Amino acid sequence: MTTESSLQFTGLLKPMVAGAMAGTTVDLFFYPIDTLKTRLQSREGFIASGGFKGVYKGLGSVAVGSAPGAALFFTTYEYCKRSIIPNAFPSLSSPMVHMISASLGEVAACLVRVPTEVVKQRQQTATYGSSTSSAKALQLAIQQGGFKSLYQGFGITILREVPFSLLQFPLYEKLKSQAAERRSLLSSDQLPPHVSAICGSIAGSTAAALTTPLDVVKTRIMLTKECDGARIGIPESFARVYREEGWSAFWKGVIPRTIWIGLGGAVFLGVYEVSIQQLGSII
Repeated sequence: MTTESSLQFTGLLKPMVAGAMAGTTVDLFFYPIDTLKTRLQSREGFIASGGFKGVYKGLGSVAVGSAPGAALFFTTYEYCKRSIIPNAFPSLSSPMVHMISASLGEVAACLVRVPTEVVKQRQQTATYGSSTSSAKALQLAIQQGGFKSLYQGFGITILREVPFSLLQFPLYEKLKSQAAERRSLLSSDQLPPHVSAICGSIAGSTAAALTTPLDVVKTRIMLTKECDGARIGIPESFARVYREEGWSAFWKGVIPRTIWIGLGGAVFLGVYEVSIQQLGSII
């Protein structure tokens, strides 16, 4: 490995490790709120999907996929932001670089995130019964729909995550820049962790609220078992939600989603920034 490539790898190792730590922390800590949000969005309804009982169902799937998914996102995001996008399009503004980099990061992360999300949401709503383990839910999903069923909802997840990132990360970077300017700092990287956390919370909650309709449709698609015989395409799912429940259904779960991602954004990006700073003295 050359000196240049070694330095490049070292530069990516920090966001990889920090992203894994941040993603795991948030997913485990705020998991019950995510469960309540998913049950509110399910077609069967909140009570039929489990209500307030068993809010940690599906945690095993998240524990497995959280770290690699978050690590893959931040590694891709940082590499694109620092190198690929600026070199390919040197005239692009900083917000555009952040938006494109975040979108590419989300696409990469979804390769890991979607299968674990399918298993997780089916456990959260007792799709396979109230006592099904993560391993059993994975087995049943494959038996009923093949391995491709683990990527059921991949398209709508991308359609949700890309707009989310287009809103969240440029806003996050902008808020940090403004905070650094007010404190007369040379770089937003010098901000105290709690300031970065507040910026992350504002950016996350804003993006979460605005993308709730896409999240509702994603949940419906992932919870549809292929053996049910229902079509699970994106246009059909949007039409079905509107036809059966009206426009208000697209905002189901908006409050827990906004709270979860708002608080999660503070912890996620706060832990990420702290980890980056701490890893700087190690890596």
